[in-house]
Amino acid sequence: MSTFKDDDEIESSSAPLIEHLIELRQRLMWAVGGFFIAFLISFYFAKPLFNFLVQPFRWAVEWAGLDNRQIELIYTAPQEFFFTQLKIAMFGGFVLAFPLIAAQIWKFVAPGLYKNERSAFLPFLMASPVLFLCGAALVYFFTMPMVMWFFLSQEQMGTAAQVEISLLPKVSEYLSLCMTLIFAFGLVFQLPVATTLMARVGMVTSQGLKDKRKYAIVLAFVAAAILTPPDPISQIGLALPTILLYEIAIFMARRVERPPAQSEEAEG
Repeated sequence: MSTFKDDDEIESSSAPLIEHLIELRQRLMWAVGGFFIAFLISFYFAKPLFNFLVQPFRWAVEWAGLDNRQIELIYTAPQEFFFTQLKIAMFGGFVLAFPLIAAQIWKFVAPGLYKNERSAFLPFLMASPVLFLCGAALVYFFTMPMVMWFFLSQEQMGTAAQVEISLLPKVSEYLSLCMTLIFAFGLVFQLPVATTLMARVGMVTSQGLKDKRKYAIVLAFVAAAILTPPDPISQIGLALPTILLYEIAIFMARRVERPPAQSEEAEG
């Protein structure tokens, strides 16, 4: 009798697991399918997208007073520009498909959350891509032109006493620089979201964040030195917004954290 009872318990517990696995497979199929379609669309427009990313270089040339200079990038390996287009397509495909991917993740996770947890988590899920786009916009309109202007200032005019040194970027290296800065700034701009969520669940407090402000400033410059190219413009351009976002995170944590009396009552 006990054997049959154990078998029934195993079958009843395995049924929900199989249903969850089937639902997970469906969500993954929707996410992967959406990414693949977005990848194909981005690959078709890879060259216009690359020209769009080159625009900060054009602004840097204008800022450097080289208006008559023709913008030129090169590739030294036959397959280099093709793989560069693949990287653009993957990056663009992920950006285009992110709403669908986030929706599938939410539909899979939301049924397992309480109503108050869903209402608390959903606004942050919506704010995350918006903040990432804000970081990418800061890179595109300010940081990237300033970085390229700094690199252009290293050029050397040819004279009788010195050789001419000109900046002629490779397409793969220019794209790598753009993507590195976009990802670095996009991740840093998630700081208010991450700290607000942790404050909501009681992992951090606004006072604790205030007490660690001096360490956060040091870590901001260390992270900027690691995540960005070795030039002062991009490092300072990432460190200063990080410090500002840390102050915003303190303010947001103060808004969402529970008062001590409520925390003690909840624990009781």
